[in-house]
Amino acid sequence: MDGVSDPSALEAPALPKLRAAMVGGGRGAFIGAVHRQAMALDGQVELVAGALSSEPQRALASGRDLHLRDDRNHASWQALLDHELKLPPEERIDFVSIVTPNHVHFEVAKAFAQAGIHVVCDKPLVHSSAQADQLVRIVAQRGTVFGVTYNYAGYPMVREAREMVRIGALGTIRKVIAEYNQGWLATRLEGSGDKQAGWRTDPSKSGIAGAMGDIGSHAENLISTVTGLRVESICADLTHFVEGRLLDDDASILLRFEGGARGVLMASQIAAGCENDLRLRVVGTLGTIDWRQEDPNHLIHSPIDAPRRILTRGAPWLSEASRRACRLPPGHPEAFIEAFANVYVGVAEDIRARASGRAVADGAADYPRIEDGARGVRFIEKTVESAASDVKWTKVS
Repeated sequence: MDGVSDPSALEAPALPKLRAAMVGGGRGAFIGAVHRQAMALDGQVELVAGALSSEPQRALASGRDLHLRDDRNHASWQALLDHELKLPPEERIDFVSIVTPNHVHFEVAKAFAQAGIHVVCDKPLVHSSAQADQLVRIVAQRGTVFGVTYNYAGYPMVREAREMVRIGALGTIRKVIAEYNQGWLATRLEGSGDKQAGWRTDPSKSGIAGAMGDIGSHAENLISTVTGLRVESICADLTHFVEGRLLDDDASILLRFEGGARGVLMASQIAAGCENDLRLRVVGTLGTIDWRQEDPNHLIHSPIDAPRRILTRGAPWLSEASRRACRLPPGHPEAFIEAFANVYVGVAEDIRARASGRAVADGAADYPRIEDGARGVRFIEKTVESAASDVKWTKVS
């Protein structure tokens, strides 16, 4: 079938677009373009303002590339915020998307949240638990929406996996295995002037962790999203294999969960030949599920008392949470951009609901929140602490 079974499913909603600004993500940035495509995908959000680089001239040039109006194209995020606060409320942005290197997240997120402007922030959230806890308090006090773009939580089959665990299809969870393998930092790429490698391996910008913060944080969030389990303690080994590198490029972590389940988390950016191999397996008393990001439209379910089956994205017998995250019928691939877009759709629903004073429809505002980001920061800290300790197990919760 070439067309969609329900053409209306692809129509833009009959709602005014939310107005967004972006901080970071200008010329030479990878993730900024991904966010812009994702927020625009469903016709719910329009990018109207920005401060797209920490370099003023690059910021302005990047804004012109995107045809931002001159009066809303700014050389700094401070100028962006000052200008927005001078506008009448009905003309201001509805939210800001922060897609800068990690060290900029806290200051920008804090300023916009304190000003009562909703925030979407890339992961990892901030550099420390103290910063994360401060943001959590500000968001609670101001009543702002705060989404964190753990985009893998937006995949339809990840949401199906979550629902299968929730309804007990796997029985009691016994073991969880998360792997995230990349090979792009198998050599000292940061020494070549590569911008992305440069800031990700710089402790002053990336924070206290390298691979663990960059991709291990995704693996931790995937475990938490799907299983709902809380990590009780960890035993971590962090390594930097590439000579001269200042942060870890490989992580191996044993996990103990509250309730008795066990787990393993592996994150590596020196896995030569690997591209973006994120995988999650959840083992229960009644069966196992297996999902891979490089084959995102399938979820393998191996029940204890029946043949193995492959569940496909968009099928009518999947959960409502999974089907809600789909835009196309089965057999039409949906993946990375769409998963990011699902995070933005959830944020947009929450913003609209709060603005109108109505309750959010059950399951409609489905996105990772400030608390997920704060938990991830604490997990990174505890991983680094565990790796530096001679004690076998480090308490997390």
